[in-house]
Amino acid sequence: MYLIADLHLHSKYSRAVSQKMDLEEIALWASKKGIDLVATADWTHPLWFREIKSKLKEVAPGIFSLKDTGKKIAEIKFVLATEVSSIYSQNNKIHRIHNLIFAPSIKSAEKFNALLQKKGVNLIADGRPTMGISARDLYAMLLETDKNNFLIPCHVWTPWFSLYGSRSGFDSIQECFLDLEKEVYAIETGLSSDPWMNWQIKELDKRNIVSFSDAHSGQKLGREATVFEIKDSHFSYFDLINAFKNQPSTLKIAYTIEFFPEEGKYHWSGHRQCQIKYSPKEEKEKGKTCPVCRQPLTIGVESRVFELSFRIFKENDLLFMKNKNDVVFVYEKTKKRPPYISLVPLLEILTEVYQSPTKASNKYEEIVNQIPEFDFLLRADYQSIKNLTDKKVVEAIKRVRHRQIRIDPGYDGVFGTVKIFDEKEINEKIIGKENQKNQQISLF
Repeated sequence: MYLIADLHLHSKYSRAVSQKMDLEEIALWASKKGIDLVATADWTHPLWFREIKSKLKEVAPGIFSLKDTGKKIAEIKFVLATEVSSIYSQNNKIHRIHNLIFAPSIKSAEKFNALLQKKGVNLIADGRPTMGISARDLYAMLLETDKNNFLIPCHVWTPWFSLYGSRSGFDSIQECFLDLEKEVYAIETGLSSDPWMNWQIKELDKRNIVSFSDAHSGQKLGREATVFEIKDSHFSYFDLINAFKNQPSTLKIAYTIEFFPEEGKYHWSGHRQCQIKYSPKEEKEKGKTCPVCRQPLTIGVESRVFELSFRIFKENDLLFMKNKNDVVFVYEKTKKRPPYISLVPLLEILTEVYQSPTKASNKYEEIVNQIPEFDFLLRADYQSIKNLTDKKVVEAIKRVRHRQIRIDPGYDGVFGTVKIFDEKEINEKIIGKENQKNQQISLF
């Protein structure tokens, strides 16, 4: 039995987030996606915290669900998890680090919020509060408030706001968290990296690599997620944290669901204003300065991984294995770590197939009213997919399951562009059968 979790998202009280993002909206979209466990998000915000207390009920230690709202929404479970931002100076450098923090109870969250306010943090300003507290001191405060509080560094490679960020981060967990380094048991990949890239960092060898969506709207839930193997349908907050720590638990990380990292908006280096984009090889040859305006490039995640890696994996260091549903899983050759799969969101697939956002959106709703998105993308047999759509969608999903797509990589805040079919196939409405070798996405 498996449980799909998305534990990094935002509420309507965070900047640049859909005003529809209340608890009911989160639960509705989790149901559409097939997600079992989601973050409450933004529990440091006073108004949102009031909604959490009034709308959620505790169904297991540290696990919550919606009270009866009168709406037909599947019972989705919530955990108190939210993102916070630290901007501070250390060793004469400004660091901007985002961390995901977890609390085991309403009482514990209240105590931590009170401590932040005592430190002068303006919690009402934003659902993701910004503070001048270092990542290390933030974690110390969490543990001081409740030893069962927990922290995971967010989207660790993003240039501007992350632990390893080229513009704002550190070169190691130890530099960032100092004496609390050993309390960091897991990191979040972010959209512009995947586990394979993180496997190349020595200090991550014995840490879990997890993935979540960082969703700012319901539609974006589940674009990345972590799948747990679960022994018993009854689990608690402590089971979740123990799974992150690789300690005995009814939960165990089975695999992660990833964006293709090339689609992330910081995968390659570049300068958006001047439309300059470099692969790591090009950056090495041409330098880190924009040739148009002579300003520094925003260094991409792939280049930053190369900079900090102690080994470079090649394709023969990996295992690509199909499961019974024809989905390719990527393993480290030793198989000592959880594998991962890479997906293109269903709405993106339908938009490319139908070449009409309206038709794609209508078809999406028609599908998820009958079967959750993850079941459709990962478990449905091809005949069932065809019955709900047509042979073009079948071929598209087959190619995504086989990792046989093309992506023009993202850079400097611009998302990459995914192509499942070439223009001839789209224009002529012809879907080729096995012209896939030249469409295999490069792993680096």
